Amino acid sequence: MRVIDEDGTQLGIMPPSQALTIAEQKGLDLVEIAANATPPVCRVMNSGKYFFQQAKRDSEARKRQKHIHIKEVKFRPKIDEHDFQFKRRNAERFLLEGNKVKSMVIFRGREMAHADIGERILTRLARELGEAAIVEVAPRLEGNTMTQILGPSRETLARQKTIKGDAEGEDPQDHDATSETEVE
Repeated sequence: MRVIDEDGTQLGIMPPSQALTIAEQKGLDLVEIAANATPPVCRVMNSGKYFFQQAKRDSEARKRQKHIHIKEVKFRPKIDEHDFQFKRRNAERFLLEGNKVKSMVIFRGREMAHADIGERILTRLARELGEAAIVEVAPRLEGNTMTQILGPSRETLARQKTIKGDAEGEDPQDHDATSETEVE
Protein backbone atom coordinates (compact mmCIF):
# COMPACT_ATOMS: atom_id res chain seq x y z
CA MET A 1 0.00 0.00 0.00
CA ARG A 2 1.07 3.60 -0.62
CA VAL A 3 1.61 5.49 2.66
CA ILE A 4 1.42 9.27 3.19
CA ASP A 5 2.84 10.92 6.31
CA GLU A 6 0.83 13.32 8.53
CA ASP A 7 2.45 16.37 6.89
CA GLY A 8 1.61 15.13 3.35
CA THR A 9 4.94 13.65 2.28
CA GLN A 10 4.85 10.25 0.61
CA LEU A 11 6.68 7.50 2.47
CA GLY A 12 6.40 5.14 -0.50
CA ILE A 13 4.86 1.74 -1.14
CA MET A 14 5.21 -0.74 1.75
CA PRO A 15 3.44 -3.71 3.30
CA PRO A 16 0.60 -3.01 5.77
CA SER A 17 2.56 -4.30 8.78
CA GLN A 18 5.39 -1.82 8.18
CA ALA A 19 2.87 1.07 7.74
CA LEU A 20 1.19 0.11 11.03
CA THR A 21 4.50 0.10 12.92
CA ILE A 22 5.33 3.59 11.55
CA ALA A 23 1.91 4.86 12.70
CA GLU A 24 2.32 3.26 16.15
CA GLN A 25 5.79 4.77 16.58
CA LYS A 26 4.37 8.25 15.95
CA GLY A 27 1.35 7.58 18.19
CA LEU A 28 -1.09 8.15 15.31
CA ASP A 29 -3.59 6.08 13.32
CA LEU A 30 -3.32 4.52 9.85
CA VAL A 31 -6.39 5.51 7.82
CA GLU A 32 -7.22 4.11 4.38
CA ILE A 33 -8.05 7.04 2.10
CA ALA A 34 -8.44 5.48 -1.36
CA ALA A 35 -9.30 1.78 -1.24
CA ASN A 36 -9.99 1.49 -4.99
CA ALA A 37 -6.63 2.94 -6.05
CA THR A 38 -3.82 0.66 -7.19
CA PRO A 39 -2.07 0.30 -4.75
CA PRO A 40 -4.47 1.40 -1.95
CA VAL A 41 -3.55 4.73 -0.34
CA CYS A 42 -3.29 5.10 3.45
CA ARG A 43 -2.42 8.12 5.55
CA VAL A 44 -0.81 8.38 8.97
CA MET A 45 -2.92 10.85 10.98
CA ASN A 46 -4.87 11.53 14.15
CA SER A 47 -8.21 10.10 13.00
CA GLY A 48 -10.25 11.50 15.91
CA LYS A 49 -9.14 15.05 15.16
CA TYR A 50 -9.67 14.55 11.42
CA PHE A 51 -13.23 13.24 11.75
CA PHE A 52 -14.10 15.97 14.28
CA GLN A 53 -12.91 18.68 11.86
CA GLN A 54 -14.79 17.01 9.01
CA ALA A 55 -18.02 16.99 11.03
CA LYS A 56 -17.47 20.65 11.95
CA ARG A 57 -17.00 21.61 8.26
CA ASP A 58 -20.17 19.70 7.32
CA SER A 59 -22.10 21.45 10.09
CA GLU A 60 -20.93 24.89 8.92
CA ALA A 61 -21.94 24.03 5.33
CA ARG A 62 -25.45 23.08 6.51
CA LYS A 63 -25.80 26.37 8.40
CA ARG A 64 -25.03 28.39 5.26
CA GLN A 65 -27.57 26.54 3.12
CA LYS A 66 -30.71 28.35 2.05
CA HIS A 67 -33.85 26.28 2.57
CA ILE A 68 -36.42 26.93 -0.12
CA HIS A 69 -40.00 26.06 0.67
CA ILE A 70 -42.82 25.57 -1.81
CA LYS A 71 -45.92 27.57 -0.90
CA GLU A 72 -49.27 26.79 -2.49
CA VAL A 73 -51.85 29.20 -3.86
CA LYS A 74 -55.15 27.59 -4.90
CA PHE A 75 -57.64 29.01 -7.36
CA ARG A 76 -61.02 27.95 -8.73
CA PRO A 77 -62.19 28.58 -12.32
CA LYS A 78 -64.96 30.97 -11.14
CA ILE A 79 -62.66 33.10 -8.96
CA ASP A 80 -63.70 36.69 -8.31
CA GLU A 81 -61.37 39.60 -9.15
CA HIS A 82 -60.75 40.60 -5.52
CA ASP A 83 -59.95 37.01 -4.53
CA PHE A 84 -57.52 36.71 -7.45
CA GLN A 85 -55.73 39.93 -6.45
CA PHE A 86 -55.54 38.81 -2.81
CA LYS A 87 -53.96 35.49 -3.79
CA ARG A 88 -51.64 37.22 -6.28
CA ARG A 89 -50.33 39.48 -3.48
CA ASN A 90 -49.75 36.41 -1.29
CA ALA A 91 -47.83 34.71 -4.10
CA GLU A 92 -45.75 37.87 -4.59
CA ARG A 93 -44.98 37.98 -0.86
CA PHE A 94 -43.90 34.33 -0.93
CA LEU A 95 -41.60 35.02 -3.87
CA LEU A 96 -40.08 38.07 -2.17
CA GLU A 97 -39.31 35.85 0.84
CA GLY A 98 -37.31 33.62 -1.53
CA ASN A 99 -39.79 30.72 -1.67
CA LYS A 100 -41.24 28.96 -4.70
CA VAL A 101 -44.97 29.13 -5.39
CA LYS A 102 -47.07 26.24 -6.62
CA SER A 103 -50.20 27.79 -8.10
CA MET A 104 -53.12 25.45 -8.67
CA VAL A 105 -56.54 25.62 -10.27
CA ILE A 106 -58.86 22.94 -8.94
CA PHE A 107 -61.73 21.79 -11.18
CA ARG A 108 -64.90 20.03 -10.04
CA GLY A 109 -67.38 18.12 -12.15
CA ARG A 110 -68.31 19.85 -15.40
CA GLU A 111 -65.64 22.52 -14.93
CA MET A 112 -63.16 20.00 -16.39
CA ALA A 113 -64.59 20.80 -19.83
CA HIS A 114 -63.17 24.32 -19.51
CA ALA A 115 -59.49 23.67 -18.77
CA ASP A 116 -58.65 26.72 -20.88
CA ILE A 117 -60.10 28.95 -18.14
CA GLY A 118 -57.67 27.47 -15.63
CA GLU A 119 -54.76 27.97 -18.01
CA ARG A 120 -55.77 31.63 -18.50
CA ILE A 121 -55.84 32.14 -14.72
CA LEU A 122 -52.36 30.70 -14.28
CA THR A 123 -50.82 32.59 -17.21
CA ARG A 124 -52.45 35.79 -15.94
CA LEU A 125 -50.91 35.19 -12.52
CA ALA A 126 -47.45 34.73 -14.04
CA ARG A 127 -47.91 37.83 -16.21
CA GLU A 128 -49.07 40.03 -13.31
CA LEU A 129 -46.21 38.89 -11.08
CA GLY A 130 -43.93 40.07 -13.89
CA GLU A 131 -40.31 40.56 -12.85
CA ALA A 132 -40.79 38.96 -9.43
CA ALA A 133 -41.36 35.45 -10.83
CA ILE A 134 -39.96 32.98 -13.31
CA VAL A 135 -42.21 30.20 -14.60
CA GLU A 136 -40.31 27.01 -13.75
CA VAL A 137 -43.07 24.57 -14.74
CA ALA A 138 -45.67 25.74 -17.25
CA PRO A 139 -49.38 25.12 -16.55
CA ARG A 140 -50.05 21.40 -16.75
CA LEU A 141 -53.29 19.48 -16.21
CA GLU A 142 -52.97 16.51 -13.86
CA GLY A 143 -56.30 14.87 -13.14
CA ASN A 144 -58.70 17.53 -11.90
CA THR A 145 -55.91 19.98 -11.00
CA MET A 146 -53.91 22.31 -13.22
CA THR A 147 -50.58 23.29 -11.66
CA GLN A 148 -47.80 25.74 -12.38
CA ILE A 149 -44.61 26.34 -10.37
CA LEU A 150 -43.15 29.82 -10.08
CA GLY A 151 -39.74 30.62 -8.67
CA PRO A 152 -38.26 33.94 -7.56
CA SER A 153 -36.31 35.76 -10.26
CA ARG A 154 -32.68 36.77 -9.82
CA GLU A 155 -33.70 40.40 -9.32
CA THR A 156 -36.10 39.35 -6.56
CA LEU A 157 -33.41 37.31 -4.81
CA ALA A 158 -30.93 40.19 -5.11
CA ARG A 159 -33.50 42.62 -3.69
CA GLN A 160 -34.20 40.19 -0.84
CA LYS A 161 -30.48 40.01 0.03
CA THR A 162 -30.12 43.80 0.08
CA ILE A 163 -33.22 44.20 2.26
CA LYS A 164 -31.99 41.49 4.61
CA GLY A 165 -28.53 43.09 4.73
CA ASP A 166 -30.00 46.52 5.51
CA ALA A 167 -32.15 45.08 8.30
CA GLU A 168 -29.17 43.34 9.91
CA GLY A 169 -26.80 46.30 9.55
CA GLU A 170 -29.24 48.90 10.84
CA ASP A 171 -28.39 50.38 14.24
CA PRO A 172 -31.48 50.97 16.42
CA GLN A 173 -29.93 54.08 18.02
CA ASP A 174 -29.40 55.69 14.60
CA HIS A 175 -33.05 54.99 13.78
CA ASP A 176 -34.24 56.72 16.98
CA ALA A 177 -31.97 59.71 16.35
CA THR A 178 -33.38 60.27 12.87
CA SER A 179 -36.96 60.05 14.09
CA GLU A 180 -36.24 62.65 16.78
CA THR A 181 -34.82 65.12 14.29
CA GLU A 182 -37.84 64.70 12.07
CA VAL A 183 -40.15 65.58 14.96
CA GLU A 184 -38.27 68.78 15.86
